[in-house]
Amino acid sequence: MQVSVESTGKLERRMQVQVPAARVSAEIAARLKQLSRTARLNGFRPGKAPLTVIRRQFGPQVHREVIGELLQSSFSEAVTQEQLAPAGNPRIEPQSVEEGRDLTYVATFEVFPEVALQPLESLELERVTASVTEADIDAMILRLRKQQMKFTPVSRAAAVGDRAHVDFEGSIDGVPFAGGKGENIAIVLGENRMLPQLEAGLIGTVVGEEKAVDVDFPADYRATELAGKRASFKVTVKGVEEPTLPEVDEEFCNSFGVTEGGVEQLREDVAANMRRELDQALRNRNKTSVMEKLFQTNPIDVPNALLDSQIRDMQAEAMRRSGAKDASQVPPREPLVEPARRRVALGLLFNDIIRRENIVLDPARSSARLDEMVGAYGDAAALKRAYLQNADAMRQVESLALEDQVVDWVLAHAKVHDRASTFKELMNFEG
Repeated sequence: MQVSVESTGKLERRMQVQVPAARVSAEIAARLKQLSRTARLNGFRPGKAPLTVIRRQFGPQVHREVIGELLQSSFSEAVTQEQLAPAGNPRIEPQSVEEGRDLTYVATFEVFPEVALQPLESLELERVTASVTEADIDAMILRLRKQQMKFTPVSRAAAVGDRAHVDFEGSIDGVPFAGGKGENIAIVLGENRMLPQLEAGLIGTVVGEEKAVDVDFPADYRATELAGKRASFKVTVKGVEEPTLPEVDEEFCNSFGVTEGGVEQLREDVAANMRRELDQALRNRNKTSVMEKLFQTNPIDVPNALLDSQIRDMQAEAMRRSGAKDASQVPPREPLVEPARRRVALGLLFNDIIRRENIVLDPARSSARLDEMVGAYGDAAALKRAYLQNADAMRQVESLALEDQVVDWVLAHAKVHDRASTFKELMNFEG
């Protein structure tokens, strides 16, 4: 078999292949002989028809089948012979397929790029560290208490932290606008869930009071017809309630499923959840840092075949998340090109490290990753069983665990500078 290859781009190759006519004829003859043993033709007993009759009856069909199979098999032989690694399916253009002549064709395809990873010893990385402190646990307990806040009616003026029940109607230049009216709306003053000026205007009001409050809508307000405009709200205060935090006692612990061990057990459970969330945040933060640095310092050409496949995967992923099923709802391609290019490039870089350093998946890391993923759910054991019974789901878990191992390997060989952070900063947490 004769093969010649030329480069038509950074990664594109054009390969000409010539399969000897003798090989084609031998394959056709063998296929016809095999067929003659079972063929049923009028006037002949099964398996007794002469080969000339078999050829006349089935020759064209067998020829097409053999040519199709030889195009595939000879392509695989050719790329192996030339030590090429195709990055996608080839575009095959037959040149000569007539029986009795050499089979010739041109195959155009992309190859995987050569990865020349920069020495990791010169790679400088920042690794963020943090821990859960007693003060963090106290702040989380306080948040849990706020979730069970009780409000009691009062006759005094409303203050920050109180909950006011109001009727309001807004207008712009004396004209009411859509969505500007509400009845018996509960507003916790100071939370800024409503427009800040409206909440501020309620501070100091008492039950039964009517008041006009001017509000400036932000320039980037979600309702564009109101953005940047000033509105006047006529407000009637229907009720004022003050907040009361629950005591951290047995009843409070029971409300979070802690029936034994009391407050101490509750704190332990809360701390364990916080540490799990912090570990995930640290791993994701440092993994992103490693990936970004690898991507920046190791420019790599990405095969279009892989890029297109990744874009399609990202489009399908976006549709799954949104619940979209109509083809018209497929996200546009352009915004996904660069994120997809980054994903493919990092995949090639990670695979090169795995191959060169012979990194093998650690089953313990995979198991720990799975435990972490299911640990935040109520029936973790049932969810874990479901994962273990789903080969595709487990491949995803194992892929994440192997990525973690690669990140750890990079961190172990690069110049790493640790930066201490806090639970509050990393989790964007306010008690």
